[in-house]
Amino acid sequence: MSDEPTTRAGFCALLGLPNVGKSTLMNRVLGKRLVAVSAKPETTRNRIVGVKMVTSEIDGVETKTQIAYVDTPGLQDGRGALRRFMRDETTTAAGDCDVALLVIDATDRRGRNPGRLHDQDAQPLAAAIKRVPTVIALNKIDKVAKPDLLPLMEAWAAVEAHGPVDVIPIAALHGDGVERVEQAIAARMAPGPHLFPEDMVTDRAESFLAGELIREQLYHQLGKELPYAAGVVIEKFEERPGGDVAIGAIICVERDSQKAIVVGKGGARIKELGIAAREAVTELFACPVHISLHVKVVPDWTHGGAGLIKLGYQGKS
Repeated sequence: MSDEPTTRAGFCALLGLPNVGKSTLMNRVLGKRLVAVSAKPETTRNRIVGVKMVTSEIDGVETKTQIAYVDTPGLQDGRGALRRFMRDETTTAAGDCDVALLVIDATDRRGRNPGRLHDQDAQPLAAAIKRVPTVIALNKIDKVAKPDLLPLMEAWAAVEAHGPVDVIPIAALHGDGVERVEQAIAARMAPGPHLFPEDMVTDRAESFLAGELIREQLYHQLGKELPYAAGVVIEKFEERPGGDVAIGAIICVERDSQKAIVVGKGGARIKELGIAAREAVTELFACPVHISLHVKVVPDWTHGGAGLIKLGYQGKS
C-alpha cells in the first residue's frame, strides 16, 4: 500500500443572502485580504475563486484536499443590469459547485430562520443545498446570546438537504470555528486529482484584485455617501524592473454630483482613497505599489450596454 496521502478536490460555493460575511470568511480561510469586504451590502459583485489545500484524516486515511472556494454576491432580487449580473454570478456558482457552504448571519432574526429559504429570492440557495452536500456556517456567533444558538443549530440541521448537513457556529472575522468548516468541506469532496497547481491562490489576475481593493476603499472611506453606481477600471498595471508596481485606475460613477462626492473638496477625498488603496494593495502584493486615481462619469453604466461591459460586468442587459 502506498504511503502517499490520497487526494480530493472540488469547488465549494460560498452562498448566502447579502452581508452575511461570505467574503470575510473567504479572506480568513485563504489567510489573505483577497476580496473586497465592507459593511455595505452588495460589496461583492463577481464570482472569485480562492484555492486552499487542506490536510486531514478522512476515513482513517491521510488526505490532501484541494478546495476551490467560490465567493459569490449575496443573493437578492433587484432591478437593473448590474444586479441581474450579480444574481447570475451567484446562481451559476450554486449550480456548478460540488459542495455548498451556506453562510447564515446568526444576528439577522429574519435571515437566520430556515423558513427564509422558501422566499422567492432565496430559491437558488434552497435548490443548491438539495443538489449537493452542504455545510452550514452560522456566522457572527460572537454577537448572539448563547441560549439562542442551540435552537438555531437544531433548526438548520433539520432543513431539507442533500443528505445530513453539518451546522457549524463560526465568527469569520476572528477565525472561530473556521477550521471545522474547512474539515467538513474536505470530507464532502469526492476523491480525485487536484485541479490547480499547488501554489495557486486565485484564478483572478493581479489587476482585478487591485481593482477590488481600490473599490473596497471606496466603501470604507465614503460609507453611506458612496453611490451604488461606483465601479473601478484598471487602465494601467505595470510591473517595473525594480520590483514595484504602478497602477492607474479610473473610478466610474454615473453623474457629476457623484463625481464631486468621490473627489471631495479640493481633491482631499480622492487623495485619502489613494493612500488607503495603496496600503491595501501593497499588503496583498508584498511589494511597493504606486496608485493614481481619476474619476470619470459614465452615464447610466449600471443599466447595461457598453458601460457595464467596460467595468467587467458582462451580464444580461
